[in-house]
Amino acid sequence: MNYPNGVKLHKQKQINYSNRGMVLEADLNETNNYYLVNDIAVIHKKPTPITIKKVDYISPQKAKIKDAYFQKASTTDYNGIYRGKYIDFEAKETKDKNCFPLRNIHEHQIDHLRKIIKHGGIGFLIVRFVNYNKTFFLDGKDFMNFLKNNKRKSIPYSYFNEKGYILEIKYNPRLDYLKIIDEIYFKGEYYEEKISKN
Repeated sequence: MNYPNGVKLHKQKQINYSNRGMVLEADLNETNNYYLVNDIAVIHKKPTPITIKKVDYISPQKAKIKDAYFQKASTTDYNGIYRGKYIDFEAKETKDKNCFPLRNIHEHQIDHLRKIIKHGGIGFLIVRFVNYNKTFFLDGKDFMNFLKNNKRKSIPYSYFNEKGYILEIKYNPRLDYLKIIDEIYFKGEYYEEKISKN
């Protein structure tokens, strides 16, 4: 459809459900950008380390990677600092209605989170259950406690409801996980005060 001034009106795009993991990532990147711009925290997505083997130089200003490989298994998705505390977390989505399969998180990532917690950092999971459109914050200590006391290959949805915190999707910040960190680690005062000043 064209408006009188010639501007085209495009149909709204259908949601591509195969890219749901990217939707959670986009929500978190938007949230982290809000924290950064408003001087609340500095938290970034970690780049995956790669080794480039072959590059085609299209022009002096443009290059195209033709061949590359991952250097090593990466740790978790996000890290940074908030109120003097190191923050480190993994973000995952599952289409399973009843549980979060542990195959979705690698052993080296679990070990990494365990070390973060041991050394006084704040480690956690953010898990989105796609079919319920619910996103949970699960503190690393509760995650490790589950692994220690269970032989299961998945974390039941009921465990997230019992031990986790629901992250409501809002305009800004999109998924306000620092509010949960304040509740657990800082008794909640600082964050509300910081938000009200911005």
